Amino acid sequence: MNVPQRYIAHLDLDSFFVSVEMLHDPSLRGKPVIVGGSRDRGVVTTCSYEARKFGVRSAMPMKTAMKLCPQALIVKGTRGEYSRYSRWVTDIIAAKAPLFEKASIDEFYIDLTGMDKYFDPFEWTIALRKEIMEQTQLPISFGLATNKMVAKIATDEAKPNGYLFVKPGMEKDFLAPLPVNKFSGVGEHTYKKLQEMDIYTIQQLSETPVFVLEKKLGKYGPELWKKSQGIHESAVHPYYESKSISTENTFEENKTDEAFLLSELVRMTEKVAYELRQDKKLAGCIAVKIRYPDFETTSRQTTIDYTMRDDELIPVAIDLFNQLYRKGQPVRLLGVRLSELTGHVLQGSLFQDNGKRDELYKAIDAVKSKFGKTALKKARTVRGGEG
Repeated sequence: MNVPQRYIAHLDLDSFFVSVEMLHDPSLRGKPVIVGGSRDRGVVTTCSYEARKFGVRSAMPMKTAMKLCPQALIVKGTRGEYSRYSRWVTDIIAAKAPLFEKASIDEFYIDLTGMDKYFDPFEWTIALRKEIMEQTQLPISFGLATNKMVAKIATDEAKPNGYLFVKPGMEKDFLAPLPVNKFSGVGEHTYKKLQEMDIYTIQQLSETPVFVLEKKLGKYGPELWKKSQGIHESAVHPYYESKSISTENTFEENKTDEAFLLSELVRMTEKVAYELRQDKKLAGCIAVKIRYPDFETTSRQTTIDYTMRDDELIPVAIDLFNQLYRKGQPVRLLGVRLSELTGHVLQGSLFQDNGKRDELYKAIDAVKSKFGKTALKKARTVRGGEG
């Protein structure tokens, strides 16, 4: 039986936040622009290509960025607009693609395997890119290859606002001249070790015996060698497969105490938000469910700006509860669900200048991971008798 040729497209919105800001303020075009927090304590979320020429990079402290490029224009960011444009692009892709994965707020993989019977995958992806650009006015680059790894690297090489097709069988030739730190996972420590071995390019890596790499790098050595051959087997994970995190509680006795119900709602929202952060995700939609003793079930949901923070999710959950709850009616079950999940990498924690708040969440999550999810609770969830 013939195995169909794999075709994976990787699409990435170029300098996404900056591009959105430029749509709202065209005077920013062609200038060094940084989206991020305050000059003193903020972090660079993203920056324009004009700022990158000076060495400015995402996740860099703003102080460092301003030393490198003092003429840069700082934009705080329009968070709700990023969510809106991300959903818009997602909807366009969802309407066209047979199978796609939303890897982050501005990054997508599409599996076109087997579709070459009906159309040219390269021409199809060019047409999709054109449609996204015409509808949203956002620049977007793509790479097409036989696997996710090569497709993503091809996208990086095609930027800004371009595209590149690495044809089947050409993976190794394409990768050969590139520096070894093009591979995700090759951080400063590994990169330094490879340089000490006189390995600077992927071709040099591919020509190094596997046992030598294993001796120097441990189990990561053979994995890296495999990548250097252009081999990568990771699947495109369908967007709908992991699109929600939920929790619900069926009470042993029906509950009529509204204060208790709200306390439970806060506790459950904290729980799903913690799980969201552990999965390194952002949620774009929240829903609350109420079931009454006669088993009548009602639910309500609303879209939100992408977030993973309790203090942004809890007020929305309470508002949904207040819209749903029939005052005085006993409740049998209460539930909270987060959906429209997307990977946030660094972006989610950098939408606003919230360094202290993010450090607090990291500290809280570290305690929960060590001592259990109930180790820390918001005051509202601690009821009388619990200390």
